Formats: sequence, C-alpha cells, structure tokens
Amino acid sequence: MTIRRMIRIENALFFGFTFFVYHQFGFSLLQFFLLLLAPDLSIIGYLRSKQFGALIYNIGHTFILPVLLLLLSLYMKWDVLFSLSLIWCAHIFMDRSVGYGLKYPTSFKSTHSQRY
Repeated sequence: MTIRRMIRIENALFFGFTFFVYHQFGFSLLQFFLLLLAPDLSIIGYLRSKQFGALIYNIGHTFILPVLLLLLSLYMKWDVLFSLSLIWCAHIFMDRSVGYGLKYPTSFKSTHSQRY
C-alpha cells in the first residue's frame, strides 16, 4: 500500500469519525450536508490573484481555525459553534481523502498532496 493511499484512507476514516461525532450530538443532518461544501467558498480569493487565492483557500482548508473554534466551543459550551467546527473539519478530511490539498501560489492545481 502506498503512502498516498494510506493518507487518503486515514482521512476518510477521520471524515467518518467526525460525521459520527456530529450525529451523536444530535445535530441536524440537513445542516451538515448543506454546509459541508461551504469552506470551498474560499476559492473566491482566486478572483484577485493566484497568490491571494492560495492564501485564502489554505486558511479555509487547514485545521488551525476549525480546531481552535472547536476548543473554544467546548470551553464556552456553544453547540452551534461546535457543530460548525465539526462540519469544517469534516470538509477538510473529505477533501484530503480524495486527494485535494493545500494550494501552492503557483497554480490552483499545485497542492501539497501531490508531494507525497
């Protein structure tokens, strides 16, 4: 089994786990599926330039913000923020399970997942 395949399987499993946790908390499945692709709106940054687009896209596709918001939501007991953070993480896991990755400023199709 290749490293690329292991990483995709790993991300698919984490997508499933994130969905499971979301469902166990009784959050709306309609909300989950309606917002699952919302982080892809960050692609709009490419209208300005490749460099700006990659920056905005990567902000929307790294775990830094959703995990910080997830921790904040647990601390503050904000269910809405918790559910949105789970959806955001699920999106990233979903993307990486099919081979999408963080973008390099050279091209939209140039991603970190191509490097392993």
